[in-house]
Amino acid sequence: MRVGVDVGKARIGIARTDFHGMLATPVETVARGAGDIARILAIVSELEAAEIVVGLPLSLAGTHTPSTDDASQFAHTLANSTTVPVRMVDERLSTVSAQAALRASGRTTKNSRSVIDQVAAVIIVQHALDFERAAGRPPGVVVDPDEGL
Repeated sequence: MRVGVDVGKARIGIARTDFHGMLATPVETVARGAGDIARILAIVSELEAAEIVVGLPLSLAGTHTPSTDDASQFAHTLANSTTVPVRMVDERLSTVSAQAALRASGRTTKNSRSVIDQVAAVIIVQHALDFERAAGRPPGVVVDPDEGL
């Protein structure tokens, strides 16, 4: 089982895969700030996750942005706080895809705020599962907790 994490400035979306690693589902939205790492690690522990997949928000051109640096720092903090491997994967357009999916299901932006981050986390971890099945190897890179930024 894997836990997907969509790091935002105000909220962090959490998703999980099923036991067989076939399907991702939303878990919860965690407020960004004091206690966010502890809550994520509690979820990881409760679910007995084997890996944490954190979205890496690159620009459409594949370059780093301030959000990329923020997510990378968050992933390193997470990796330094647990023995569970943390992997960063390209998440370009996951939030846009999540917003489109919610709009298609009839939800407005206003009544989607509480779940948009969870849906983005689902898209991130589902993409990782699909990539691994297709390529025969996990996507992205494992965060080395000993490596500084």
